[in-house]
Amino acid sequence: MGLLSSLLGRAGKGTVEVPGYRDRNPQRSAVIRQSAALLLSYPRPEVIEQLPLVERALSEVGVDPEQVAPLIRWLRESDLREIQGDYVQEFDLSRRHSLHLTYWTDGDTRRRGEALSAFKQVYRAHGCEFGDEELPDHLPVVLEFAARVSGEDGFELLQRYRPSLELLRLALIRDDLPQACAVELVCSTLPGPSPEDESAVARMAGYGPPTEAVGLDAYDPRLLPMTGGNQ
Repeated sequence: MGLLSSLLGRAGKGTVEVPGYRDRNPQRSAVIRQSAALLLSYPRPEVIEQLPLVERALSEVGVDPEQVAPLIRWLRESDLREIQGDYVQEFDLSRRHSLHLTYWTDGDTRRRGEALSAFKQVYRAHGCEFGDEELPDHLPVVLEFAARVSGEDGFELLQRYRPSLELLRLALIRDDLPQACAVELVCSTLPGPSPEDESAVARMAGYGPPTEAVGLDAYDPRLLPMTGGNQ
């Protein structure tokens, strides 16, 4: 049992059980995750400056940079203020593409606090103190931890919340956002193929068919049913 599982217990609906850690190419996974952490972060000038490094690093571990070319082109060729505004609109002001893994499973509920606390404890077990700048389940934070601190515990965080990743991936594809390619690349470092649609993600996460509700998108993360705890 991994560290996260020891803190949260067995995976409930919305998350998946994590197999024993095994990565045949940990260096490749680390480079992909570090690159994606950068590409999915707020587009500051220093992020743009590091794009050539991302392309070289991916090439060195056998990843075709064309896989993230749509996002790199968008970052490189667009006006910085424009892409910063787009980023805030899509990832900070809207919940359709939340980069917070536990939001997709727990929404804004008390149970989510338990999950966030577990994320922090995983980080602290490796000597990483977490500040107040971002929540610990923010995908770029998790990816950087998995790339630079602990491949094993980082893998467990990503795989346990694999349904969240896949729902994010599908939402980005559906809305034709360039960040989709980076999330796709992250998913490729995890076991098995990605689900083809939201219904397949629901089955992966232990649910039946996705729930429809008036006034909400069919796959709004707030529709995921809660199990146990206070809602």
